[in-house]
Amino acid sequence: MIDVGKVKSTHTRRDAIVYIRQSHPSQVENNRESTARQYALAEKAVGLGWLKSQVITIDEDLGVSGKVFVKRSGFDHLNSEVALGRVGILFGLEVSRLARSNADWYRLLDMCAITDTLLADSDGVYHPALFNDRLILGLKGTMSEAELHILRGRLDGGIRNKAARGELRRALPVGLVWGDNEGEIRFHPDEAVTGAIYTVFDKFTELGSARQVWVWFRSQHLTFPLHPLGLVPSLANCHELRWIAPTYAAIYNVLHNPMYAGAYVYGKTRNERYVDERGTVRKRIRRLPREEWPVFLPGHHAGFIDWTTFEAIQARLQSNIRSELHQAGRALIEGPALLQGLVVCGHCGRRLHIAYQGTNASPRYYCKGSQFNAGRALHCLNVGGVGIDQSVSRAFLEALTPAALEATTLAIEQLESSHDAALSQWRLEVERARYAAERAERQYKSVEPENRLVCRGLEKEWETRLQTLAQAEAELSRRERQRPRKLSEEEKKKMNTLGSDLRLVWTAPTTSDRDRKELLRTLLEEVILKVERKQSHADITLRWRGGMTTKLELPLKRYQVQGPTTDEDTLSLLHRLAAHYPDDTIAGILNRQGRKTAYGERFTAQQVGSLRRYHEIPRFEPSRESPKKEAVPIIQAAKILGVAPSTLHRWINAGLIKGEQLTPGAPWQIRITEELRHAFVDTAPPDYVPVVDAMRRLGLSRQTVWQRVKRGELEALHVRQGQRKGLRIKVVDPPNRPIRSIIGAV
Repeated sequence: MIDVGKVKSTHTRRDAIVYIRQSHPSQVENNRESTARQYALAEKAVGLGWLKSQVITIDEDLGVSGKVFVKRSGFDHLNSEVALGRVGILFGLEVSRLARSNADWYRLLDMCAITDTLLADSDGVYHPALFNDRLILGLKGTMSEAELHILRGRLDGGIRNKAARGELRRALPVGLVWGDNEGEIRFHPDEAVTGAIYTVFDKFTELGSARQVWVWFRSQHLTFPLHPLGLVPSLANCHELRWIAPTYAAIYNVLHNPMYAGAYVYGKTRNERYVDERGTVRKRIRRLPREEWPVFLPGHHAGFIDWTTFEAIQARLQSNIRSELHQAGRALIEGPALLQGLVVCGHCGRRLHIAYQGTNASPRYYCKGSQFNAGRALHCLNVGGVGIDQSVSRAFLEALTPAALEATTLAIEQLESSHDAALSQWRLEVERARYAAERAERQYKSVEPENRLVCRGLEKEWETRLQTLAQAEAELSRRERQRPRKLSEEEKKKMNTLGSDLRLVWTAPTTSDRDRKELLRTLLEEVILKVERKQSHADITLRWRGGMTTKLELPLKRYQVQGPTTDEDTLSLLHRLAAHYPDDTIAGILNRQGRKTAYGERFTAQQVGSLRRYHEIPRFEPSRESPKKEAVPIIQAAKILGVAPSTLHRWINAGLIKGEQLTPGAPWQIRITEELRHAFVDTAPPDYVPVVDAMRRLGLSRQTVWQRVKRGELEALHVRQGQRKGLRIKVVDPPNRPIRSIIGAV
């Protein structure tokens, strides 16, 4: 019986919220009574004194779990309304509907206690601010959390126990279906489906790469079967599949799934909770290593391949990815470097990198190493790859000679059956299209003629199936015409003769670099390369599959400095200029003097920098201290004296001040002194007049006045400001009296 004494007028003036939730969409669909009982709580709110317009139903969380890491928009809406003080009472069928974790539950209780909000369920009305009511609500929350733990434990225990026997029916990869007996897994009854799976494994054995298998499927325009999402395939529903263009993920999953090797596996992944950088609790799926799988039953059912082949495929897939430090491998890439992914450094053990240079794209093997100088990595190995590849190829062919005849026979068989896999898939495609067309025809003929709407739809479907059948038959006919003919006995004899000397096959233009790399990998595990530059030879160690090693020694060319060199006079000048100017300024000086590089070209900043670094000449570092009686560039001197650079150039050309040049063509420099600073003023004294006035007072021409200023017979100043800024000349003293000149001071 519900206690209505706790309901006050302060509560009924606010809204009443009915919170409705069920944990899973299947419960919403099947457990209709529980949903109806929750909606009926609105009538109880009316019976307690709330108006019907005040009752708010929140059902946004129907079909949403109450776990802590699942976002529930309805529960968040409820919390916000309670926090704002808009809710007088909160209805829920039971505590577990509100929260599945005590963290959410007690947070809601605290908020309700602060805002004077009541809680009500099928047992009564509670006020979280009262101790007894809070105690009861706390016990209900703990029991709800314990209930969830017990139920989950029971379900997980039953699932794991059934999975341990290999009888738990879960989604299977395409090509496998559940049989009628417990734990029975069988091949798909459709031969086209199993044929596609067998083709994936066969082509991987031939090509050695998941991507190459995918490329082959796409190049042959073959389709791949796909089960609908969430389907647990069995003999009854196994035909509910679609044929689509294969994706790389589909091909890789076939090669990576242990179910195809006859093993029953459960628990390859695990759900984990973690806190992200924003402090939000999230969920992720982590893949477990094989030793942590809780259920692993090899030989549980018949597989497309055996377990030994599956492990070999996994090892090959692992070697195709980018290898870690001190490991060889990687999938083959384009390029003439035959030892790509196999060669490692004999000095530090790192895998060597490949670079191509020159017009012929000749390969080079180099190791970045771990030493750095001035921020640049020092290569502990850098050698041309043409001679290395040739030496390894000769050793490989010598080791392969005893197996030449067997390899030739295998090549003949592959040549004769290279198109069989694609043809078999297209034949099955034609059979599938023919069955679909015949089925559409039977459906069309079984409909009563009076039912015109259904007849028109089935007739259109029949026409579509017939067009698909015609296209598949035309494609099959085209491929059968392009199939290579079988070799005659005479052609087989010629190939056997050619196979006795594999060098001809190895060097044939039709043999690609990729084919050579594949052949090398069949026998070679690793190639260790160590270069001794002082002795001018390379030590090569071939590590064959099985543990055998072969050591080779290859002489290297001695590199000598040849060609033109920079003349000594230019290098001497570069030494002097590098202490005062950056590289771009030095290049301009050398070009103004008409100097050329060793190859007769004009200097650039990059060429000057390369020449300076080669001869270990330090670069120019500008001084951070203010100049004191030292020569500075014109631009810097103009800033110090407060005039334009053009003014200083005019004074240098006129001879009023003395400029300095480190070498002809170098920028002018001026030595800053106190006397020079005093020659540039903002306001001239009264006895200093412009040049025109000085000419009139002295009765001399402009040229004569300039000459006397340069000889020191007249004093001069430069006014930096005002409308009549410029040169001022002192004319008080007699013109023939010698005075101290600016030139002497400088």
